[in-house]
Amino acid sequence: MKSLITALFLFVSLIASAQTNINGKVQDANGMPIMGANVYLEGTYDGSNTNDDGEFSFTTDETGTKTLIVSFLSYETYRLTVDVAQMKNLQVKLREDVNTLDAVVLSAGTFSAGDNSKVSVLKPLDVVTTASALGDFVGALQTLPGTTTVAEDGRLFVRGGEADETQIFIDGIRVFTPYSPTTNNTPTRGRYSPFLFDGITFSTGGYSAEYGQALSSVLLLNTIDEPDQNKTDIGIMTVGGTLGNTQKWEKSSLSVNASYINLAPYINLFPDRNDWEKPYEGASGEAVFRQKFDSGLLKLYTAFDYSDFELTQENINIPEGAYFKLNNKNLYFNGSYQGVLNNDWSVFSGMSYTYGKTNVNILDGVVDDTENSFHGKLKFKKRFNNRLKLYFGAEYFATKFVEGYMDDVIAPVELGFNNNIASAFAESDIIFSKKLALKAGVRVDYSELFKELTLAPRVSFAYKTGSNSQVSLAYGNFYQNPTNDILKFDQDLKAQSTSHYILNYQYNSEGKIFRAEAYFKDYHDLVKYDTDFVSFDSNFDNSGDGYAKGFDLFWRDNKSVKNVDYWVSYSYLDTERDYRNFPTAAQPNFANTHNLSLVGKYWIDSWKSQVGFSYGFASGRTYTDPNMEGFLNAKTKSYNSLSVNWAYLIDQQKILYFSVNNVLGFKNVNGYEYANVPDMNGNFARRSLRPAADQFFFVGFFWTISDKGTDNQLDKL
Repeated sequence: MKSLITALFLFVSLIASAQTNINGKVQDANGMPIMGANVYLEGTYDGSNTNDDGEFSFTTDETGTKTLIVSFLSYETYRLTVDVAQMKNLQVKLREDVNTLDAVVLSAGTFSAGDNSKVSVLKPLDVVTTASALGDFVGALQTLPGTTTVAEDGRLFVRGGEADETQIFIDGIRVFTPYSPTTNNTPTRGRYSPFLFDGITFSTGGYSAEYGQALSSVLLLNTIDEPDQNKTDIGIMTVGGTLGNTQKWEKSSLSVNASYINLAPYINLFPDRNDWEKPYEGASGEAVFRQKFDSGLLKLYTAFDYSDFELTQENINIPEGAYFKLNNKNLYFNGSYQGVLNNDWSVFSGMSYTYGKTNVNILDGVVDDTENSFHGKLKFKKRFNNRLKLYFGAEYFATKFVEGYMDDVIAPVELGFNNNIASAFAESDIIFSKKLALKAGVRVDYSELFKELTLAPRVSFAYKTGSNSQVSLAYGNFYQNPTNDILKFDQDLKAQSTSHYILNYQYNSEGKIFRAEAYFKDYHDLVKYDTDFVSFDSNFDNSGDGYAKGFDLFWRDNKSVKNVDYWVSYSYLDTERDYRNFPTAAQPNFANTHNLSLVGKYWIDSWKSQVGFSYGFASGRTYTDPNMEGFLNAKTKSYNSLSVNWAYLIDQQKILYFSVNNVLGFKNVNGYEYANVPDMNGNFARRSLRPAADQFFFVGFFWTISDKGTDNQLDKL
């Protein structure tokens, strides 16, 4: 019996000696203990939780090299791979998870809109529910700070930059002709339907090294990755109609939209200041095909549109008026693939092709433009860990532009050029902590046309100053080749350039966001010429320069008052340029010193309606009065416009929409046109350039037919 007891004692001793005690303490970066952290050996059931003092202790039968895992919510998971015998008296420090929603965001110069954005300034549906936007994403963005009101143009003018200095990308790929063509003193619109996009990033400066050939701004539009159901959308409007259909399968989907616009019936009811021989008529179609793979997503997007109109406009120097006729066809194709190569590597590739054909009759002249453009991109992403990511890639832009011109005096002339650019970029995201982040990159562009290499470093920095606030800084160099109207006459030039300096403060809490941003832009190598207009006998050079500085303010609140959503934006701009045919540096005639936008929306339960308004104010713009000394020596009166809308929900899937632009009928003036010669008293007569119409009325009925039969038109409010 004594021998049996001795044997059992030895057996228990051997088991005890085979077990290893693992113990230690878990703290945060400041040395404070973390209670409730989960501590265990990977692949086993051996483990425990930390106590009030952050301490843990457990035993295991495992031997040899194993991996100890320590995890806790909002902290990065800690992994230690050593021999089990060495896992004693461990001092574990957990770092905050930099991917949480309350982490710092690199936001200098950038507005984001989308459900996947950490800080969303606009919602995608704001595009179609902002009173002044009329369903155009560009119109909605013009209510944000940093943009300038140029009512007769309609494109994006950002922080003292011309509209051509803002480039638009769909799914990361360049759009070469993003706007529909128009005539003088009539605003254009974006070509593409807002309903195909679920994310918008609008960078007013200091943007990523991934994007080039834009001096002022980039607008990034992302198409919907995956629709939620089969549906058909029908729209009947005072200016035309739309029809869309989406089909969803197990791993693929197809969305198709078509629209037809004809202004003839509207102009018969509400004549404007133009003498129309053929009011605007346009047709467009879009399609997005998506194919999911085990490790990636393929998207194919294509759009075609056709525009045609003919009119005569009043002109102070042409008694019979200025005749203008335009016919345009535009095809755009975009294909992209984004996929995961392994746990640490991902790849993006894409290409776009644009074909644009425009025939214009101006007075007695005929202009025939043809543009073929291509953009290809390949980008890789390497994820080292949550705190360090590297992006690098290459892209190629190719544009062939041909213009033919003839009139009663000049024999047919053909102009044109090939503008090809090869680029490479590299950029890294370095997240030091939830409070501190850095993005640094560099871009290289080689212009085959100019035989010129440009190097553009860019860096942005963000620091979280509180639970809901942060500050950001950004700096970057940006280059852009001259536009088609310059290059078709002279290719012996070089890229224009600018430098951006940005300081940003942002406060973000549930339903509220405030942004304040100051900036300075320094322009160099701008194109100048020595004639009244760009022509074959102009002498061009890159001796121009300029600056733009100012600050932007933005506030949005959709929580303080029930069913009320509103935002306020204000921009101050101080800018001068010496470029084009300017005899001296001056504030360009597209720039406003002050811009203010107020947008409000109110949902009325008893009416099943949303009512909204959008008010825009802009101080006067410069123009040259030949009856006074100087250049750009006068300013127009201030611009004012109040637009209202009403969306009535007939039922869950039917909505009736009304809107009126400039409902108070402000008599806005875009500028003045002067006679070429003075009268007998030596004075130059003038004519005010008013909008073609002071007001625009819109009525639309929209009906969605879907599988679920719910959450369609209501979501669009």
